[in-house]
Amino acid sequence: MSARDLPAEVVAVPGTVVVCRNPFQPWRDRTVRPLPKKRMRVCTLAPRTRQPVVCVLNGRPLPPHAWRRRVGRNDHVAFVVLPHGGKSNPLQLVAMIAIAYFTGPIGTSLASALNVTSTLGIALIKGAVGFGLSLVSSAIFGPATPSLRSRDIPQASPTYSLQAQGNQARIGQPIPVIYGRHLVYPDFAAQPYVEYQGNEQYLYQLFVIGQGEYDIEQVRIADTPVASFEEVETEVIAPGGTLTLFPAEVVTSDEVSGQEALEDVTLGPFVANAAGTVANKIGVDVVMPRGLYWADDDGDIEPLNVQWRVEAQRIDDAGAALGAWSTLATISYTKATTTPRRLSYQYSVAAGRYQVRFTRLDEKNTDVRAGHELTWAGLRAYLRSTRDYGDVTLLAVKARASNNLSGASSRRFNAIVQRKLPVWNGSTWSAPTATRSIAWALADIARAQYGARLADDRIDLAALLALDAVWSARGDNCDLVIDNVQTTWDALSTVARAGRAIVFMQGGVLRVVRDQAQTLPTAMFTMRNIVRGSLSLEYAMASDETPDALDVSYFDATTWSERIVRCALPGSTQSVVKNVQIAGVTSRTHAWREGMFMAACNRYRRRTVTFQTEMEGLTVSIGDLIAVQHDMPQWGAFSEVVAWDAESNTATLAHDMDWSDGPHYIALRARDGAVLGPYEVTRGSADNEAVLFDAPDEAPYTGTQAERTHVAFGVGSALYVRAVVLSMRPQSATRAEVTAMVESDFVHAAETGATPGAEAWQLPPTPTQPRIAGLIARSDAIDVDNAVLSWAPASGADRYLIEQSRDGEAWTRTGETTASTYSCRALYGAATRFRVAAIGAALGPWAEVLYGSSAAYMWSADDTTLMWSVDDTIEMWRY
Repeated sequence: MSARDLPAEVVAVPGTVVVCRNPFQPWRDRTVRPLPKKRMRVCTLAPRTRQPVVCVLNGRPLPPHAWRRRVGRNDHVAFVVLPHGGKSNPLQLVAMIAIAYFTGPIGTSLASALNVTSTLGIALIKGAVGFGLSLVSSAIFGPATPSLRSRDIPQASPTYSLQAQGNQARIGQPIPVIYGRHLVYPDFAAQPYVEYQGNEQYLYQLFVIGQGEYDIEQVRIADTPVASFEEVETEVIAPGGTLTLFPAEVVTSDEVSGQEALEDVTLGPFVANAAGTVANKIGVDVVMPRGLYWADDDGDIEPLNVQWRVEAQRIDDAGAALGAWSTLATISYTKATTTPRRLSYQYSVAAGRYQVRFTRLDEKNTDVRAGHELTWAGLRAYLRSTRDYGDVTLLAVKARASNNLSGASSRRFNAIVQRKLPVWNGSTWSAPTATRSIAWALADIARAQYGARLADDRIDLAALLALDAVWSARGDNCDLVIDNVQTTWDALSTVARAGRAIVFMQGGVLRVVRDQAQTLPTAMFTMRNIVRGSLSLEYAMASDETPDALDVSYFDATTWSERIVRCALPGSTQSVVKNVQIAGVTSRTHAWREGMFMAACNRYRRRTVTFQTEMEGLTVSIGDLIAVQHDMPQWGAFSEVVAWDAESNTATLAHDMDWSDGPHYIALRARDGAVLGPYEVTRGSADNEAVLFDAPDEAPYTGTQAERTHVAFGVGSALYVRAVVLSMRPQSATRAEVTAMVESDFVHAAETGATPGAEAWQLPPTPTQPRIAGLIARSDAIDVDNAVLSWAPASGADRYLIEQSRDGEAWTRTGETTASTYSCRALYGAATRFRVAAIGAALGPWAEVLYGSSAAYMWSADDTTLMWSVDDTIEMWRY
């Protein structure tokens, strides 16, 4: 719609600017003014605000990129300031609701401001306002786009994720916390770097094992202990310890990456260390990729010289020079070798930020007989060490690059560690001790700085000490790596779940309760103290989709991978199987016991009872076993003791009891609410008299100063039901609601029996050090000095190395291949020994073969005699 489409009464009105600052009440906070006589841009007329603004020009929406257009004296401009909120979809929804609801008021107000009175004119303006606000609202707010910081995006666990297993720099992610014994792929604690020593390349890596103190059982590369790699050195740094194996605060420049240096051509300058950092040493790597030599006319290798200069300049955080260039070194290097030369130099400098440049001083010899290339291979800055790693355990690794240590395996360092935690003995805490205890893992989460930071008096340490004895006797441990962002409560719940327990706060104290068999109820609730009409019973009915078996997945401590154990009760059809994962469990037996317990709960715990009572409902706690008597579901019969004869152990009850069938029992509620009994009884002289076989532990109360003793009466065990408290909620100042699960003894007996064996179908692990098998050597049919080697492909091998020797002592590398065959010249004729090794994550063992005895064609001892000849008189074999 344009201005010429509007009715005459709209167009005739002089230009006006309307600014509405409250779209929810457009008739308020509104300003109306005439357009200036001078033609102005829309952006100049717009209100000054940080909030989103919608512009409608002559009834058409005007997007922000068109606000530079100029308006005429008869144009009509309306600005509506919307609620601030950027690009969030919820705010767009609010804006659209406001547009839908207030299009009428805005249009009416605008029409009034423009002196438009006709029905058609008002309708057109309303339509234009609604359409314009809708379109521009969408343009301003747009679709929802995620806006997560990198630290908020969880990364795959390098321990539990098969695809992510390896060493990573997980920037912004939490430092892992490990409990129990576990294999971990530690994160980088500093940037890895390389140096050259004696023409060998060394890799320096610093890893963080986790927060706290650990026993390091074994350091490995993939599946192989580092003891198998003679070129690897390690150092474990305990919390507060000092790293001595190498400097850790080293940064490497990405800009320097093997640029060739030519005569009088300066490479750089390149910045060595980032803004805000201070270096006190500069490292430079120089490589001569073809060696350094001159081949004379006789083919002999003669020495050659190469010269270069390294300069540094101090700069500020903005990159501006703070002084003149200074020469760190001028090097003249002479060598006669065809082997590539790799050199590293370190130069001490005054503390600061630096840029470095590199200049070759001599002319490159380009003759084909010369090896005279020079490259600037690396630039490093050794920072002034000020980092405090805190209460963490570090692992330092110094590895020499070799064929025994492949590039892929250099990021497959892992360690089997066991956490050291303080242990509570009932009165004091011990020094950190290696433990797999669930109890002390819970205590650590509750007390640690990275946890809840609770004082000891806010933790039920006595209960933890008692539970620790239970878990230790059962062999239940918590072996868990927490390496992702989660709440303290989630961490507590995860660890407690490994011990079949829950955590909750009660009276400001952290409590832990294990779901285990209990014999005596801690409280009894009868029709006397259950509020009338408040008891309800809920049944969880089974259906065709109800699982009758579980597949429990756990992280196995033997294979250090996820395994599955099937948990099915006797008689289960296993037709519907549910997958369950239990974190912190690394034992197959432990996982099976927990799975059988859950399967039994699913079958036998299907009734939930809820009732209201007076304040005694708050005396019980989650996990307590209680006795519930009520006649609605026929859970025994209730009465009170109105008289007690201690000599005959006869209780006179307030109600007559049904004495048919038998035997009969009664349970008495003690003054503290606990349950006394059950006691076997017989009928006395009347139906309301019960004679106890044994005297009760507490004489029944029959007075008037307190409630008389409650009685639950029934045949056998049917005098009440036992239930486990799930929750207690206050309903008023004098009333509470209790929810409990009706208990079954079968739940706790389900875990008896033998643990099922491991699955036979699981794939075998890939060998770390692959082995060569079936190595043979054959001679070429045309040239007997040309050997053809073959062997069976080795599982886990990336490539194969081939070497030759005359005496089996000194070996010469003659080839490398990814195939399982190789052809090469036999350097020593019949005396040649070949050996082949496979490289996977590490170098496998060598397999050897003697060419003279393995080849298909034998040898003549006289080198002057042709082995093959058309002359039949020449002997083939001579000795």
